[in-house]
Amino acid sequence: MSALAFTLVALLLSGPVPAMLARASWPLRAPRAAIVLWQSVALAAVLSAFSAGIAIASRLFVPGADGRPTATITSEIAVLGWPLWTAYVLVFALTLMIGARLIASVINVAIATRRRRAHHRMVVDLVGASRATAPRLCGHHPRPLAGAGLRILDVAQPLAYCLPGVRSRVVVSEGALNTLADNEITAILTHERAHLRARHDLVLEMFTAVNAAFPRFVRSASALDAVRLLIELLADDAAVRSTGPTPLARALVACAAGHTPRGALAAGGPTTVVRVRRLGGRPNSLMLAAAAYVAAAAVLVVPTVALAVPWLTELHRLFFA
Repeated sequence: MSALAFTLVALLLSGPVPAMLARASWPLRAPRAAIVLWQSVALAAVLSAFSAGIAIASRLFVPGADGRPTATITSEIAVLGWPLWTAYVLVFALTLMIGARLIASVINVAIATRRRRAHHRMVVDLVGASRATAPRLCGHHPRPLAGAGLRILDVAQPLAYCLPGVRSRVVVSEGALNTLADNEITAILTHERAHLRARHDLVLEMFTAVNAAFPRFVRSASALDAVRLLIELLADDAAVRSTGPTPLARALVACAAGHTPRGALAAGGPTTVVRVRRLGGRPNSLMLAAAAYVAAAAVLVVPTVALAVPWLTELHRLFFA
């Protein structure tokens, strides 16, 4: 029953629960807490899958006095029956597959993302300008563009994005500098630097790896999009604290159609409408944030304890029996 329970929890946390959470509107008013809840759900799904595997292994591979498995295929079939034994074997195989895919996904996502960013960083360093001020049209004085790692591309379309990493870059276009006002430029740069300072790219990498680890028929396709939106909301909040909502909203609309490379975190994009509406709506809610933190702790405690207890019991048996 424990193996079945853990399997059901893992399936719920990897499919229906993320789907319902992605459709909810309250995360818009508590983005940081919602991301913590998303992380707890993803981690709890992985832990539940591993807990199911350990529970099944304890039934299929019963250790004897010498520590070696005493169960055989025929004996376990006789005890469990064909249907339950087949279900155990399938779930155990699924657990092993999830573990292998998770390791492979973490490695693949990390290597591919860093390779793309390194290549694009080299390109913007070659073709982009690096200067401390940006000229204004119509004879106005130049505007300061403080901050290391800033690159300006000679592109007419307004765009702004960042390339996270050890040698991070914030990239803006001449079109953005010529279109946006001073406070709007400040808002967009603050937005991108908030991504770099908080390392939002690592959060996205974790969700990408976990999403790829679970089979397509059990995982929710909307989880990654929801987390991407929440990360943009966190950067928006940092910009609002610096310049207020109106300059940021204007800058987001101006940069909404800007094309950015894969692996970058852009100011614009398909979520611009939702984010601009949020800037004119109700502020963040401490009550919603507190409830989300409590839910995150509750979601994570059960599978974590369930995974730790068998190991602690076995260590106690080995050392104190």
